[in-house]
Amino acid sequence: MILESTEVKIKHGNPNIANAVLGAVPVHKFHYNWNLKETVFTKDKGKVFSCFACGGGSTMGYKLAGFDVIGHNDIDKKMIEVYKLNHNPKYSFLESITTFAKRKDLPKELYELDILDGSPPCSSFSMAGNREKDWGKEKVFREGQAEQILDTLFFDFIDLAKELQPKVVVAENVKGLLLGDAKDYVRRIYTEFEKAGYYCQHFLLDASKMGVPQKRERVFFICLRKDLAKPFLYQKDMFTELPKINMDFNEPVITLNDIKDNNANDEKCEMTDVKRNIWNNRVYGDSDFSCTLGRIENRPNSMFNNNYLYGDKPLNTITSKKNDVLFDEPRHCNFNENTSGQSFPKDYDFNKMPYLYLLGMSVPPIMTAQISTQIYSQWLSKL
Repeated sequence: MILESTEVKIKHGNPNIANAVLGAVPVHKFHYNWNLKETVFTKDKGKVFSCFACGGGSTMGYKLAGFDVIGHNDIDKKMIEVYKLNHNPKYSFLESITTFAKRKDLPKELYELDILDGSPPCSSFSMAGNREKDWGKEKVFREGQAEQILDTLFFDFIDLAKELQPKVVVAENVKGLLLGDAKDYVRRIYTEFEKAGYYCQHFLLDASKMGVPQKRERVFFICLRKDLAKPFLYQKDMFTELPKINMDFNEPVITLNDIKDNNANDEKCEMTDVKRNIWNNRVYGDSDFSCTLGRIENRPNSMFNNNYLYGDKPLNTITSKKNDVLFDEPRHCNFNENTSGQSFPKDYDFNKMPYLYLLGMSVPPIMTAQISTQIYSQWLSKL
């Protein structure tokens, strides 16, 4: 009976506490099931400022890892409001990164950062977007925002890093940045970080290997200021020296079955009649609706963005659209399952903002917590 009780704690509570009872090594460094208001943040690992902060996915990750996130920047007024509601930042800037990077009146504290964090808008490079067709065009990223050339915002962010000179810069983006013609864009990113005074390296990371119940691959550029790098340098190849850092993660996968919540009262998770008819004709092994439609209607190229979610797998990448459906039940993921899948706290206040939009735009907090923990243990703690 004691063992059974402990297993319940591991699944639904804090696994580190449960494993401490058993005397075992914690399965996951951070747990997806947590509360913002109940968590004690030590704020003893260094200062962080977050750009393109959205609702604070990265911010919560840095806090979980022990950092003090002193402020944020965003162009979206509604996102600023949600961020303030949940995080009460010391500094808040509602303006484009282009304008913000040119400021000459920034607080002195922003010139003393341990980490400058940012997730420049990535729709121009997403595999789900128009990619090359949209490069160089002015676009409104969200209704109510000013038009911007999205693929230049990354370089405005680097300009800010050049001005503030934090010890470390972390920039997150989509996997599509490493594919096709976008590789030339990556080369320019490296060049601009070099000019700004940083060693730059990038890592393609999967959130599902980091304790997040979601298959989400993202590119992280992790940069260390050159004057601090000497103790960590190694010869990568004949022409390249880099500060060594290990970003290998391989925690046990958390599946849909682990986070499933059939008690959630969420009418929005119901499928349309059209989708229900397709779902009724599925067979085990179908990855998405196009597999089913190819078999029953000879339409193999239709609705391929509507994936089936299998219980023994993590969620697919969470986006702003409700496309994926459970293979075993005729419904989409509900609110509780989506927030768990993104490792957002149970008490996060979305302030009437469409929750899928905010989740889909955010970096999973635990993903950032894992990365920043390694940055601190391998670099910052030794400076």
